[in-house]
Amino acid sequence: MDAARLLTVEAMAAVDAAAIAAGIPGIDLMRRAGAAVAAEARALFPAGGRVLVLCGPGNNGGDGFVAARLLAGSGHAVSLRLLGTRAGLSGDAGLAAAEWSGPAVEGLDALEAEQPDLIIDALFGAGLSRDLGGAAETAVSFMNSSTCPVLSVDVPSGIDGNTGAIRGCAVRAARTVTFVARKPGHLLEPGRSHCGALILAGIGTGAPALAAGLAACVPPLYRNGPALWGPAFPRLSAASHKYTRGHVLVLSGPACRTGAARLAARAALRIGAGLVTLASPADALPENAAHLTAIMLRPCGSADDLDDLLVDERLNAVLAGPGLGTGAPTRDLVVVAASAGRRLVLDADALTSFKGQSAALAGHIAEGGGQAVLTPHAGEFARLFDGTAAVADGLTKVESARRAAALTGAVLVLKGADTVVAAPDGRVAINDHGTSYLGTAGSGDVLGGLVAGLLAQGMEPFEGAAAAVWLHGDAGRRHGPGLIAEDLPELMPAVLAGLDASLR
Repeated sequence: MDAARLLTVEAMAAVDAAAIAAGIPGIDLMRRAGAAVAAEARALFPAGGRVLVLCGPGNNGGDGFVAARLLAGSGHAVSLRLLGTRAGLSGDAGLAAAEWSGPAVEGLDALEAEQPDLIIDALFGAGLSRDLGGAAETAVSFMNSSTCPVLSVDVPSGIDGNTGAIRGCAVRAARTVTFVARKPGHLLEPGRSHCGALILAGIGTGAPALAAGLAACVPPLYRNGPALWGPAFPRLSAASHKYTRGHVLVLSGPACRTGAARLAARAALRIGAGLVTLASPADALPENAAHLTAIMLRPCGSADDLDDLLVDERLNAVLAGPGLGTGAPTRDLVVVAASAGRRLVLDADALTSFKGQSAALAGHIAEGGGQAVLTPHAGEFARLFDGTAAVADGLTKVESARRAAALTGAVLVLKGADTVVAAPDGRVAINDHGTSYLGTAGSGDVLGGLVAGLLAQGMEPFEGAAAAVWLHGDAGRRHGPGLIAEDLPELMPAVLAGLDASLR
């Protein structure tokens, strides 16, 4: 299976069904899943540790029964509690329960009397479709207030496997063991934060069954990373030179509002663009010149000036938005850049300038050939798509991003702790390689520059945007505490060296 692919809950059900249809008994799949959970429990606590296993009434509970049996057999002191009755278990879960020879206390009352070293949360899996309450809610509260670690099976109980949403309440796990493939809810917040360390275990479903699951997950979902876009990442050859590596044009705002554009320009250069030019109003030229060396400067104070600049066809990617100012002049600049057929990255003020006018923006993008990337945070997204189907009530982040990409004909980067990159054809990449250290002024401007730099070098918008998001996150993770936006471009040499080593 493609290491980057995610499977929805429905697609995972298709995998299980295909594996069983191919002759693999469901109880064998359950035994393998339970064995993976038991192995992780042993890694946390060797023989002799006290383990409390909380089992639910479905297949997740069946995995818990298997893990309990194996742990008891390896010397752990196992206590098992069941939500519901043993007689009420059916199918594979009933078979797994029958193989457990120890006591199974029916009910989850008086859990505070237990004193485990580890809790295995096998109450509910990724397919949970209702909010938790009653005894389940009490059990979740007990686990979250416990001083011992919690190991969750598939997803922490209470997390929606497709959306990462909390269904009433949810376990905060130290580790989560899931099977066959990651689910969207493992990467989307708040599910990602509830999972703790995520362990992916194979259970021998077989290649044909995996193919059935992938076919059921259309359009595809990906975990963002080099496995997705690495083959398309720009590589230098002996024939490479600055003119083969693209030329980014970054539009600067007026005097005293130039820093954001400089951050973006520096990022575009550091990510490998052969040339970067900052187009600046005349009053800002001295300010920008005082800070720049390798980045070139050109005067540009109006849409007409930009039109004149873009006569030079070597300027193949344009970034507009950071510090540019909002209103009609910025809209005019975007229209000129889009109609010139350049690869276009729009962020910040360029997006806000089209507040409630996403259809008009889509028209300009289509006129220019559709090679555009939009990089809004949640507030900019809400302003741009106000009144459209992309901000309808009840949509998940993935659904909103998909609709916005389809509406505009552009790749949509919906930023946040779980940044989502969506293509107009429905492909989505969810990023789990970020860090809260990136929540600092100017960080988004750097991201815009990284996207523009990769587009200038020939990456397609979806792959280029996804790569920029991952590399941006990698830089933040490498730096850690004390990060400011100016640090990010300077971290790119180390980030790119690490990427190059991983792709060899």
